[in-house]
Amino acid sequence: MGTEKRERQKLNRQQRLTELAAQQRRSTTKKRGLQVISLVALVLIVVLVFNVTSGDDTSEVSSADTVLNTTTDTASDAPTDTTAPAAPVVTAPGATLTGDTKCPAVDGSQARVTKFEKAPPMCIDASKKYTATFDTTEGSIVVDLDTAKTPQTVNNFVTLSRYKYYDGTVIFRTDTSIDIIQGGGLTNTDDPGYTIADEGNGYKYVEGDLAMARTGEPNSAGGQWFFVAGSKASALDGQGTYVNFAKVTSGLDVVKNILALSSGSGALGGVPSRNVIINSVTITES
Repeated sequence: MGTEKRERQKLNRQQRLTELAAQQRRSTTKKRGLQVISLVALVLIVVLVFNVTSGDDTSEVSSADTVLNTTTDTASDAPTDTTAPAAPVVTAPGATLTGDTKCPAVDGSQARVTKFEKAPPMCIDASKKYTATFDTTEGSIVVDLDTAKTPQTVNNFVTLSRYKYYDGTVIFRTDTSIDIIQGGGLTNTDDPGYTIADEGNGYKYVEGDLAMARTGEPNSAGGQWFFVAGSKASALDGQGTYVNFAKVTSGLDVVKNILALSSGSGALGGVPSRNVIINSVTITES
């Protein structure tokens, strides 16, 4: 009887050990299953976050690419740009002139120059009449240049035009809050490498005027300019050192149509909804 009892106890212990081992295996399998599920869920979350973040980065880069710098040559302050301008125009730069700037050829044969070490000498005859024709992708604009009141400013503009400085540049600002369109570069930070002195002050700004743009400092104009397209430009009268040097004689409707392309407000008060390119500026004298 004792031996039989011991055998039953041994059998029961063996059975319990077998059951415990089975329970441990099931527990281990369950834990591994939960770990796999957790790992899969984690991978899915990482992928989702990556996709969302990648989309945000792309959007931010696109927005940053369209922001226009407002540090130089702006006619007035404006709120931050929230609009998307047309894709930028890429124009190959011209040559760089070192040393003294020579007067350019007047027959249109002058090679293109976009950077100068020094401001030009007097290259025009102030006793003559000068006109400038802006050939743009929106039409032609013709202006009479005022050599009587602003000979130095006109000389600078004529010289740059004959060096083809403005060829391939754009209207990068269309500000309906002050009725102006601004150009003279690819962005409002472009300059020829020098500045010129303000020629007079106390200017009033009326429809059809062509004036030099500058920074907030005096004597800081270089190559940029703006057309006045309406009466709101009178808001600039109190800042009257944007030198008026020309008047539109033909194509004022083109100026107004370009202003009407303005897309939103923005850092520069507005930008064209499509690229407006200055194909060339041609000077005639008589």
